[in-house]
Amino acid sequence: MPRFHPLVVTDVKKTTRDAVVVSLQPETAQLADFEFRPGQYLTFRREIEGEDVRRSYSICAGADDGVLQVAIKRVEGGIFSQWANDALRVGEVIEAMSPIGRFGVELSTSERRHYLAFAAGSGITPILSILKSVLSREPQSQFTLIYANRGVSTIMFRDTLEDLKNLYLGRLSVVHILKTDAQEIDLFCGRVTREKCAELFKHWIDLQSVDLAFICGPKAMMEGVRSSLCDHGMAEDQIRFELFKTNRPTRATRPTVITSDAEETKAVITLDGTSREIAMATGQTLLEAALAHDLDAPFACKAGVCSSCRAKVLDGEVEMIANHALEDYEVAQGYVLTCQCLAVSQKIVVDYDQ
Repeated sequence: MPRFHPLVVTDVKKTTRDAVVVSLQPETAQLADFEFRPGQYLTFRREIEGEDVRRSYSICAGADDGVLQVAIKRVEGGIFSQWANDALRVGEVIEAMSPIGRFGVELSTSERRHYLAFAAGSGITPILSILKSVLSREPQSQFTLIYANRGVSTIMFRDTLEDLKNLYLGRLSVVHILKTDAQEIDLFCGRVTREKCAELFKHWIDLQSVDLAFICGPKAMMEGVRSSLCDHGMAEDQIRFELFKTNRPTRATRPTVITSDAEETKAVITLDGTSREIAMATGQTLLEAALAHDLDAPFACKAGVCSSCRAKVLDGEVEMIANHALEDYEVAQGYVLTCQCLAVSQKIVVDYDQ
């Protein structure tokens, strides 16, 4: 089960007016814990205004960059992102879990693949990590990036992408889709929709040459892109996506769905090798119940997106309100997102350690 470790902030740089790139250094004893695979993310914990705030941010560094970096874009009303953009300074210590996430691909120097990626706004962060790593570790592979933003001034890592195009001539193609700024080619204006993708595949991208596609951005955009990819012959197992929410609340809301007829459920929770029985009130999620009983259960987004709160149900019945993180095979094996998990039976047995 992931635990929090201290990281020293070694650098803070603006990438746009409303986003910073933060470089971090683990303690020597934790260096191995923070080795990452391209596409993974870190979950941070910080007390802000007396509240324990946790947020997850994707690693934007490539596997061969020799540095641990995340990009944090300011979100309106976002307590953590505002603090990071306004107050975070070099030398500060911030707590983070070890990297997690499965958005990415195993790389090999012998592969000759064509990767296609769609990103919107800060969705570029995990894509950039994958892109850099592919270009450095698969010398025969190519990468095409479709990057959507409101305008030129909001393009994160604009200079970095230009530098990479120059460094890897002929292997990296970047198409900027801008919502408000005019461009010479009309196809590159507006939103990235299912219809826009169909036009791109018709006039600009040879989808038959693409081996693997990545999508990261708002849910509506991802669904449109995914549908268009499938419409044009790409198989589901060739498409990988990472959901993020720029408009999620800064504080978790209590679930309104009630699935248990019992007034109270007994939950036996195993955490760090110790089992404890607690009571779950009707309509209370497993994570809420664990925290209410002072268990140090892991969590971050509380929105069913990040999978930090993943656990396995060994006995009893539960139902998840939402699931944006677990694969079907994991659910079939009994894994749940405890932040979205409501009890159906009067007793459940859950293990965070598996």
